[in-house]
Amino acid sequence: MPELPEVEVTRLGISPYVEGEQVQKVLVHQAKLRWLVPNEVHLVEGLTIEKVSRRAKYLFLHTSVGDIMLHLGMSGKMRVVESALPRKKHDHIEILFTSGNKLVLNDARRFGSCLWRGANEPESKLISNLGPEPLTEAFDGNRLHQLSREKQTPVKSFIMDNSVVVGVGNIYANESLFLSGIDPRRAAGKVSKARYLRLSENIKKVLALAIEQGGTTLKDFAQADGNPGYFAQHLRVYGRAGEPCEVCKKNIKSKVIGQRNTFYCIGCQR
Repeated sequence: MPELPEVEVTRLGISPYVEGEQVQKVLVHQAKLRWLVPNEVHLVEGLTIEKVSRRAKYLFLHTSVGDIMLHLGMSGKMRVVESALPRKKHDHIEILFTSGNKLVLNDARRFGSCLWRGANEPESKLISNLGPEPLTEAFDGNRLHQLSREKQTPVKSFIMDNSVVVGVGNIYANESLFLSGIDPRRAAGKVSKARYLRLSENIKKVLALAIEQGGTTLKDFAQADGNPGYFAQHLRVYGRAGEPCEVCKKNIKSKVIGQRNTFYCIGCQR
């Protein structure tokens, strides 16, 4: 599943080719995604995409009458190509521009979505109760410490709660906890303020580095055969069960926490 860094790289990748472009036509080839694609998305035809923004893992194409709200789901990806190029399998939505290019949403598993929010409508319930963005000043260790008091839930599940902070997916939670020396099984309420301060900084560091590394794939968003997705990352614990820790050489352990595979070092994390 594309996580926050992958979605942010998608935003960075499509923005130069979408912002300021006039929409000629919206083609919905498959309306049955996670939710039915509403007819209102056609309201953008003839209008200009003023801005592309992101909130959590949702992307917004802003116009004067409202926003198209996109989510990549489990397998979705976007690319910008020439409008004349034929559709590929699983290209469900094409937004054609008068410039001769088109923005394409491809989603093999159809867990993604394309929704609409009118200019005068309230914020979607899908994002109204989300926590702060992790790379902003609104997110820090003080917030984590305050919200965690008395909580018995594992700290890994706690930082993956979107009401606490958005976008800390499974890979990035594992890596951040390792860098902070915190056992992912530890109760969130048992983690000290000092350790949460360190954890919040490492979450920012891990996500920012992932986005920076993803920047090398930006050219792929404007290629006919572009297939932007996950980018090369140096993973210290994730997916390395049974392998020696790079720091202490003890074997990396694996455990399912909150229905997600969790990886940690018993020597470095306590």
